[in-house]
Amino acid sequence: MPKLISDLAIMLLTAGVVAVGFKRLKLPLVLGYILAGFLVGPYMPWFFTVADKASIETWSEIGIIVLMFSLGLEFNLHKLASVGTTAVVTALTEVLGMLAVGYLVGQALGWGMMDSIFLGGMLSMSSTTIIIKAFDELGVRQEGFAQLVFGTLVIEDIAGIFMMIILSTVSVSKNISGGALALQLGMLVLYLALWLILGIYILPTLLRKAEKFMNDETLLLASLGVCFGMVLLAEALGFSSALGAFLAGSLLAGTVHAERVEHLTSGVKDLFGSIFFLSVGMLIDPAMIVKYLVPILILTVVTIVGKLIISSLGVLLSGQSLSKAIRCGCSLAQIGEFAFIIASLGMGLGVIADYIYPIIVSVSVITTLTTPFFIKNSEKIYRLVRHVLPSGLAKKLERYTQSDDDREREKDSDWTRYLRRYVRVTALFGVLMAGVTLLGQFVLVPLLGRTPLEERMVNLIAAAFCVVGVGLFIRPMLDLHSTEFTTLWVKSRGYRLPLITLTALRYVLIVFIVFLPLQSLLGISGIWLLGLLIVVIFLIERSGWLSSAYISAEARFMANFNERSLQRGDEGTEWLDEKLYVQQLDAAEAQSGKSLRQLDWGNRFSVNVVQITRGRKRLFMPPANTELRTGDRLLLIGQREELRSLRMSLGLPEEMELPTLRAFTEGQKEANDPFYATAIGVGRDSELAGKSIRNCGLRQKYDCMILGLQRDKLPILQPDVNMTMQPGDLVWVLGTRRMAEKLLAGGFSED
Repeated sequence: MPKLISDLAIMLLTAGVVAVGFKRLKLPLVLGYILAGFLVGPYMPWFFTVADKASIETWSEIGIIVLMFSLGLEFNLHKLASVGTTAVVTALTEVLGMLAVGYLVGQALGWGMMDSIFLGGMLSMSSTTIIIKAFDELGVRQEGFAQLVFGTLVIEDIAGIFMMIILSTVSVSKNISGGALALQLGMLVLYLALWLILGIYILPTLLRKAEKFMNDETLLLASLGVCFGMVLLAEALGFSSALGAFLAGSLLAGTVHAERVEHLTSGVKDLFGSIFFLSVGMLIDPAMIVKYLVPILILTVVTIVGKLIISSLGVLLSGQSLSKAIRCGCSLAQIGEFAFIIASLGMGLGVIADYIYPIIVSVSVITTLTTPFFIKNSEKIYRLVRHVLPSGLAKKLERYTQSDDDREREKDSDWTRYLRRYVRVTALFGVLMAGVTLLGQFVLVPLLGRTPLEERMVNLIAAAFCVVGVGLFIRPMLDLHSTEFTTLWVKSRGYRLPLITLTALRYVLIVFIVFLPLQSLLGISGIWLLGLLIVVIFLIERSGWLSSAYISAEARFMANFNERSLQRGDEGTEWLDEKLYVQQLDAAEAQSGKSLRQLDWGNRFSVNVVQITRGRKRLFMPPANTELRTGDRLLLIGQREELRSLRMSLGLPEEMELPTLRAFTEGQKEANDPFYATAIGVGRDSELAGKSIRNCGLRQKYDCMILGLQRDKLPILQPDVNMTMQPGDLVWVLGTRRMAEKLLAGGFSED
């Protein structure tokens, strides 16, 4: 019989017996698994001992992967976004703080510089698997502080990857090479962002197409295949396998299959998770603990106290309450599997002493044993801290850690909103553009190089791919018609120069992203290429076709990203007529004597004039050459912020209460000639399918205005006129009773 089979029999039987005892004593099972691992380990000769330790280590690595995958299934990207800022602040505070503490303690113990640096890296990383298991056993996984801890752990894992790069660079050169280090970190950020974006765009779509074949068996195999496939991809790109598994789970968590996958993989998670904790227990060496007892105890105290204080401080700095900060600090007060990886890196590079590994393992085991007790008693620790804090300090903390609503109101300024959007949009589309150029230069060129095509033709095709691919994202990257940009533009002339400067920086970034790859591919002189790029970018920015293609791709991405929330049906759907608002305006206020074309509110503010009341006469959907007269009453439709921007440009006070388009039309039901806002479906045989908004003829045939599209239940407001309507779309139109009668006569029905 193979040794692995007998080893598994010994491990699982021992774990089962110990687990029953711990369950009876109401103790966390993770401690039972560690004790069972110690009993079957090499340092307990009076009991059955595992023979094939290498195979068990492999199984434990699989355990880490499956546990991280399961965490990702419950903690999708929506949850990460909801705790993002707090998680980032907490994680960075903890990592940087413990790096410094670890280095100082190592120096105090008389260790060398590299030993101390690596010690700081090991102490800075908490154990995701230990925390997951402890939360499960204590039943606190769904609480608010637990979600914050999970977000912090994800940021820690990402920081851990960067840390390993820094430590590797420092180990080889004995100093930090800024250029090489920045390049490696930048590439990792780029790969991670592309990985997430492409994963969200592709994975749910593939699963949706194969849905009719997805019984329990095939779904289990497919989900585990995605998990381990992304683990391989993660390691190939320089990430940890644990992070790859987590991201695989996070991507699946946004699909409609999330609950089924979680249910189907629960048994796999329990099996491999228990084996991981058994392998941790097998590392406990009583002799080594005795030999290095003093540094082990010192580092154990430093780890628990240091991480509890520093992690709690990080949560407080992000504006959370003291209670939540203490509970998070108690949860993060341990080191785990990432410390073993960093220690192995240091030993592999030959820059740390051999005794550090057993010390770190012992500290990890001890802090693993203490973690459940700290989590369980975190509320008592909070009350103790609250009792000993001076009353003045406690009041200051209460004022600082104010409610989320208060903080949001304070941050709700136009410049803050614009800059937040500016950074987000620039980073997102900058990454996508850089990804396109990397694919063109380092993937497409080698592939085409295997064909009979000449090198010059290969380079031309790759250059065209880069230009068109980057061109898809130029208009959304420039973001010139965003509500935040328009609001600031009309708010004050003094804001226009900073806005122009920030927009110019985006142009420079776009040129920079495509300049180097194209120069390498085409071999054109830098000056000529620069001028050519400026002209091409200017023309692409005005290309309706590329804008339409991008909007279609964005709609698919957002539908995939929100697939799980949209599966609830109409309850979870945000309808287009609830995102638009209606406002009335006097022509005197709107500078009477000008035509609608001269005012150009549609392009400047994305606000449409849908009716002009002139005495007893009403003009529905007035043409662009309609000239406003004194006494005219205008009816406007747009989003709330866009209407606000328009009023600001006219020097009018903001109206706080505006009806939605749905509320407005419902309130007009008793009017003589009410407005109708309705959605008409686009079927496969519909006359609209495959036509652009410009050429569909709806306005001319049915006397209506196209407000936007609803694609995959997601509203698309102000779509490009070149956007093609697809089967399954809902086209939102606005008109009067006459429009409704024509639509019915034309075979259209309200959806």
